[in-house]
Amino acid sequence: MKNAILIAGPTASGKSALALRLAQETGGTVVNADSMQVYGVLRVLTARPDETQLAAAPHRLYGHVDPREAYSTGRWMRDVEALIRSGELGNRPAIFVGGTGLYFRALLEGLSAMPEVPAILRQRWRNALAEHGPNALHELLVERDPVAAGAIRPSDGQRIVRAMEVLEASGKPISQWQKESGTPLVEQSSAQLMVIEPDRTILKARIDQRFDAMIEEGALEEVRAIAALGLDDVLPAMKAIGVRELLAADRGETGFDEAIYRAKVATRQYAKRQSTWFRNQLGPDWQRISMSQ
Repeated sequence: MKNAILIAGPTASGKSALALRLAQETGGTVVNADSMQVYGVLRVLTARPDETQLAAAPHRLYGHVDPREAYSTGRWMRDVEALIRSGELGNRPAIFVGGTGLYFRALLEGLSAMPEVPAILRQRWRNALAEHGPNALHELLVERDPVAAGAIRPSDGQRIVRAMEVLEASGKPISQWQKESGTPLVEQSSAQLMVIEPDRTILKARIDQRFDAMIEEGALEEVRAIAALGLDDVLPAMKAIGVRELLAADRGETGFDEAIYRAKVATRQYAKRQSTWFRNQLGPDWQRISMSQ
């Protein structure tokens, strides 16, 4: 894909507003590059575009995944490739926007091929995660694939499970699979690469204000709706910031004010991790954009 526009940035940094403005100016299509905004049900809590924004420009790959599923970078790449092959984008620029750094890396560098993992095997490792916790599985991964274990936080259950299931399905460590180069979907030489680097004080205020707005717009109702599905806690959709906090308050395990405070703190911590990743992983080809208000 030539002449794509990539906009990365931490949560609440204003990247979606920038993408929408560029889409209106260029006639382009906004394509989601955020791993949480792919899920249905949680429109408000994951800050997906609302009806007004969706009507202002074409948007793709938002809310198209059932929260019962565990979506992956590989599947996102297949969805993007299908979008390209469909001809739906035409000659208009694709504007990729989101906060998931691995999606942007995959677009520009390709993604290593991975083996198919049988559903029964995948479920077995999810069950193991639920029963024993991520730290215990990480110790097991250290024994079986120390290279992968060194690159995964002991608390990152989803990535640990992925490494274990790939190893068992193929007999080959995921670290070896990852060494094999993939095919980029975006031509970097013609792409416009932007990363938003917001002022931390301003970003903190925006995060707090946005979460208050989410509560007013129905975030609690969304959390109740997703809880009604009876999903396993290890599924990515259940890890969306605000889900566990608001569920705890709704069950009477904590106060709502405390739940909102905890969700705001968790969002700030997440934004800090995103900013650190973008600062360390996105090179000099990326234009750095300051957010001043």
